[in-house]
Amino acid sequence: MHQTDLYQEIRMDSINREQPENNRADLTGADALERVRQTIKKNQTCFFCTGVSTGGSHANRPMGALEVDDAGVMWFMSAADSHKNAEIQRNPLVWLFFQGSEHSGFASLQGQATIGRDSAKIEELWSPLMKTWFTQGKDDPRITTIAVKLVSGYYWDNKHGDLVAGAKMAIGAAIGKTLDDSIEGTLQF
Repeated sequence: MHQTDLYQEIRMDSINREQPENNRADLTGADALERVRQTIKKNQTCFFCTGVSTGGSHANRPMGALEVDDAGVMWFMSAADSHKNAEIQRNPLVWLFFQGSEHSGFASLQGQATIGRDSAKIEELWSPLMKTWFTQGKDDPRITTIAVKLVSGYYWDNKHGDLVAGAKMAIGAAIGKTLDDSIEGTLQF
């Protein structure tokens, strides 16, 4: 079955069958990257999840995404002696879960992580607040970069902002019709 046909079949079996508007947009390449950039512009913090756990964190921890470059690589900084670095060395597959705001801007991303020590990249990503974790500054020997090459993902958002989405929901509830302003779809990088 073709992906579009499968989506239509699923759509008819869900709440979306009541939806008069198209609320699906699968994105690839530059469009997918722009969706991710818009999400992290709202909130850089994500749950960074590794495939193995070494330190009691259940392989999950909050991390701040510092940049998404044009090659589809999301950049983080981490301590060389951290559990997450040890976990990435054992299994480079990671998942990143973002929530842009209370009601919108959700993304679930999958990628391959690589640990590096490129001083030029560290300099580029550095901000004074990072001295909280790297007390010797940008020359702290514990600093590493984590480059996550994004592979795929899924997003959920609204088309016209939280105010319009809320108004459409209220009107829909009043008239007994699904007026959902949501948009969702796959992300391929």
